[in-house]
Amino acid sequence: MPSLKDFIRERTEGDLVPWRSQMEAAKRFALTLAETEGTILEMGLLPARYQCNREMLTTQQQLRLFRSTVAVIGCGGLGGYVIEELARLGVGTIIAIDPDIFVEHNLNRQLLSSLSQLGHAKVEAAAARIAGINPAVTLVPLKEMFTKDNGPEFLHAAHVAVDALDSVSVRLELAEVCETLNIPFVHGAIGGWYGQVLSQLPGEATLQKLYAGREAGTGIEKRLGNPSFTPAVIASLEVAETCKILLGLRRRGKRRKLTVNLLDMEVDEIII
Repeated sequence: MPSLKDFIRERTEGDLVPWRSQMEAAKRFALTLAETEGTILEMGLLPARYQCNREMLTTQQQLRLFRSTVAVIGCGGLGGYVIEELARLGVGTIIAIDPDIFVEHNLNRQLLSSLSQLGHAKVEAAAARIAGINPAVTLVPLKEMFTKDNGPEFLHAAHVAVDALDSVSVRLELAEVCETLNIPFVHGAIGGWYGQVLSQLPGEATLQKLYAGREAGTGIEKRLGNPSFTPAVIASLEVAETCKILLGLRRRGKRRKLTVNLLDMEVDEIII
């Protein structure tokens, strides 16, 4: 009987392992799809689904993403896109945190929402969506409200935390927990045609400076509304920042906020 690695090598196409071969290997050797994907990447081979990543990511970088855990706090407009893009990118474990269920007004912009999901938990929809897109990714659904008290328990295994919230006070609590746990943090916010993104490494406190004196405020989306396209743009920027942090490509000293104005097609960098 061939070993797992021999079985995989016999079914590669160049250095690519087709999905059917990955499934066959998992079934033959009684492994999870995640365990099989880890072995493929450790062999220096590439699951075929990631072949369009290879001009910007090495196989070793793809393996590093697979071994990473990202916590996404909020599974609505921003969070749904963030979760899906992380899974398609190949991040191995995603912790999805959100206490809410889908309601009708979510349908205009939230990727995970649909008529059939109304009344269902957002984290459960996230788990089902990712299982259908990339079953080698582990989605950990937590139907809980994030607080500074439960935050350390929820985030202790995360390499990066992504803010997809709509409350300034909870965002600041998230930043506080990340600082305590020494976890990098990526922030995004939207409202109407506008959005902003920033990332911070432990010790930078960029978000705290940005929202100083506004702790009791709400996000600008309450006033400007939420169209379908703004969350997709800002979430994609958040995922790009997350990818850079996981791969060690985000440099210290970059205390800045990127603001996006889709109405006038303007992007500005503000040093904080």
